[in-house]
Amino acid sequence: MTLLPDDGLALAAGFPHATHEQWQRLVAGVLRKSGKEVPDGEAERALSTALEDGLRAHPLYTARGVAPDPGLPGFPPFVRGGRAQAGTAGGWDVRQRHTVADPASVLADLENGVTSLWLSVGEPAGLHVTALDRTLDGVYLDLAPVVLDAGGAFEDAARELLRLYEARGVAADAVRGNLGADPLGHEARTGGCPYDVAPVAELARLCAARHPGLRTVTVDALPYHEAGGSAAQELGCSLATGLAYLRDLADAGLDTARALAQLEFRYAATADQFLTIAKLRAARRLWARVAEVCGAPRAGGQLQHAVTSPVMMTRRDPWVNMLRTTVAALAAGTGGADAVTVLSFDHALGLPDAFARRIARNTSTILVEESHLARVIDPAGGSWYVERLTDELAHAAWAFFQDIEREGGQAVALRSGMVGERLAETWAVRRGKLAQRREPVTGVSEFPDLSEKPVVRDPAPEPPSGGLPRVRRDEAFEALRARSDAHLAATGARPRVHLAALGPAAAHTARLAFAANLFRAGGIEPVTEGDFARSGAREVCLCSSDELYAERAESTAAALRDAGADHVFLAGRPGPYAGVDTYVFAGCDAVAVLSAALDRMGVS
Repeated sequence: MTLLPDDGLALAAGFPHATHEQWQRLVAGVLRKSGKEVPDGEAERALSTALEDGLRAHPLYTARGVAPDPGLPGFPPFVRGGRAQAGTAGGWDVRQRHTVADPASVLADLENGVTSLWLSVGEPAGLHVTALDRTLDGVYLDLAPVVLDAGGAFEDAARELLRLYEARGVAADAVRGNLGADPLGHEARTGGCPYDVAPVAELARLCAARHPGLRTVTVDALPYHEAGGSAAQELGCSLATGLAYLRDLADAGLDTARALAQLEFRYAATADQFLTIAKLRAARRLWARVAEVCGAPRAGGQLQHAVTSPVMMTRRDPWVNMLRTTVAALAAGTGGADAVTVLSFDHALGLPDAFARRIARNTSTILVEESHLARVIDPAGGSWYVERLTDELAHAAWAFFQDIEREGGQAVALRSGMVGERLAETWAVRRGKLAQRREPVTGVSEFPDLSEKPVVRDPAPEPPSGGLPRVRRDEAFEALRARSDAHLAATGARPRVHLAALGPAAAHTARLAFAANLFRAGGIEPVTEGDFARSGAREVCLCSSDELYAERAESTAAALRDAGADHVFLAGRPGPYAGVDTYVFAGCDAVAVLSAALDRMGVS
């Protein structure tokens, strides 16, 4: 037996060096075998994916074109972390959201892994200001930071919380959390009147002087994310909002460093893992640049609160939301968020029950304690993909931020409609991809279960409205499913379509599965057993191969019409064939097709 040389781990030492061009030629060859004629130099772009904000994700990243040096955590530009130690001491702050006065749930959270509270205050969107005392009954306020989200009731809620600290004997330097002033965010949510900066400034001065661990202002980017904005637009709005608050606090007499210390930023974490990681890293870099321009570069470490995205939460098959929020929380932690809120899987349905709260808080516990995600600071740092995406996203966000500043700042851009229009344009493009199922929503537009039992929850308080819209990825398909449910309740049966498979299984299986999946997404029950006459359907979809379509599509369509079919679909995009009304294929506007089918079936 020949012994291998004892040369350490020089695994590639004996192989010739491969070039990027050689790899491209290999990829082009594979693409040609699959029927795609691509020049060698275009192979990489052919496999790239268009993202929002004009960005592209490429199939391979190398050291070529690497991004700028991200530095070290705790030092400008803070890409790798706003604090030197980041979360290595014990992981991120596990922050649970509460919208009603439920002291039992609050204590259950704190006794089982939650480390801070995020309270929605101010009716009708949250608990009444006077209920703060009862909600926090039994809470050790010197140990559990409290973050308020009070909208227009900010001043009353802040003063009530400060009164509670004093009444319970909490030392001024032991108070931690955020009073939650975000007048521009509230205006974005409600379309309300211009805000009065005086109470914000007064409380900021008080916190700076007496409560070093308590911040006054939240720069909440969720209103822009929830209105359909892209990652760069979310970041751009947060920069413009943060800069507006810095100016206000400076005018109130705080120096730049103390003003910066009064701000906390809130961002959405989505199931797009790498984009979320890059967004949080880019946010810190961008805010560091703002702090540098304002004359306080060492004070520019951004405190970040990441919240799993409400936009991605579905009402159908809500159990899948557990998977979405797990990936989002992982991305938030990897991206360096200081605090992470995992919304409960039933968030879109109403108030969470005890099981949903338990799963939400345990998500962070598993990621920190069992997956050891916080052991290493910025574990994605150094990835050629993550570094490039961070850099490209930062540039796109800075460009949008400059557009807002040219408009006159965040307040002017909100009131002029500029922000709303730009967000709406972005959402319109994304809504089209959702309708075409190019952006799939598992359990809704892909692999829906028409027999699932609905999950029912007590209604949650109505969130603020009147300003920017709140969108959801599932909204178009949810509307179709609601029509189907109403029809089922009224008639005892769902609308149906018969799937007519032509030829052997090898010819029709793939398109039969595709068609069944598509129709279920609209609440239309596909019938595959038996013949058309016994299916109870008035519409039919042919499913087979292109070769069999050429031989049998027209004759089969004619026979089905003679048997009473009102409308004939065909799965695929060959033809056209006489007698076929609608072609369904990957990338077709599924929402339009399904809505029209329900209209014809009399499903209102």
